[in-house]
Amino acid sequence: MTRWGGIFDRPAKQARLKELDTLASKPDLWEDSEKAQAILKERSRIRDELDEFDTIGTEIKDTIEILELARDEDDEEIARELEETVERLATAIGGLEIKRLLSGENDHRNAIVQISPGAGGIDSQDWAEMLLRMYLKWAERRSFKSEMMDLQPDTEAGIKSATFRVEGEYAYGYLKSERGIHRLVRISPFDANKRRHTSFAAVEVLPEADETIKIEVKDEDLKIETFRAGGHGGQHVNKTDSAVRMTHIPSGIVVQCQNERSQHKNRSQALKILKSRLYEKEMEERRKEDEAYHATKKEIAWGSQIRSYVLAPYQLVKDVRTETEMGNVDRVLDGDIDIFINAYLREMTEQA
Repeated sequence: MTRWGGIFDRPAKQARLKELDTLASKPDLWEDSEKAQAILKERSRIRDELDEFDTIGTEIKDTIEILELARDEDDEEIARELEETVERLATAIGGLEIKRLLSGENDHRNAIVQISPGAGGIDSQDWAEMLLRMYLKWAERRSFKSEMMDLQPDTEAGIKSATFRVEGEYAYGYLKSERGIHRLVRISPFDANKRRHTSFAAVEVLPEADETIKIEVKDEDLKIETFRAGGHGGQHVNKTDSAVRMTHIPSGIVVQCQNERSQHKNRSQALKILKSRLYEKEMEERRKEDEAYHATKKEIAWGSQIRSYVLAPYQLVKDVRTETEMGNVDRVLDGDIDIFINAYLREMTEQA
């Protein structure tokens, strides 16, 4: 096991777990409930990681012993089982390697994702909706919980914008790789002449500001407006001022939420998005000038994309940052994007 310990620093995690156990055993732990929750959450996460590491280590040891027996007996059935076991262990070890890359300050947090169409008219609105489906499918594949916070469909096709929350282990750490401009090339279903169109959509990913992050938002700094929700919200939504638009006056940040039937719930969701955006703004101000990071914040148009999805005249998805490619576009649009996420995480680690 020590031969692959570089992928997973077990001694360091054991030391950290010991520190957390000491903190969790203090009688005054719950005097600060937010700090207590953060301690217990981190302790649980590290315990799970150590258990996973030890389980894989035991399986590797057992597999080596079975391999030695198989060599002596020359049993083809055992050889086939070993081959399947080795493939499964390789996948599990690869998963541990990716978790090692998720070491950023906010990587363990839930994510708030915002999708906006760009240059390309109705095609871009349709493309934004396709991306929304892709990410919801990705979350479903990982058994992550997704929650729509604000969805503004267009009356003709596609969406004007979408904001949703993804809850799961390292949700932000994975999805931060998707921040940027996504480009689609296809035969437009909205063009009677069946010409090829290029569309763009922007994806913004924020770490959710949970109870462990102290972001102060004063009531006097907020301008709150209510309005009737649009789109396919149903009779109740269309007849009541349930939608909420919230402006943070000092920063100029504007967020809105209209997906819930209750104005109170929409206000709560909008405040959650606002706090996450303020937190991201604070973190961005702390960062040194990082060209790789700021390169993703460009105009939603030509020459600024992080990834291209080509459906015609050939089929290919290519990530501009890592040169990673996949020819099965349908598979990607059905949420199978881990190949791009993992390549980005490795690339960023090598550059660090």
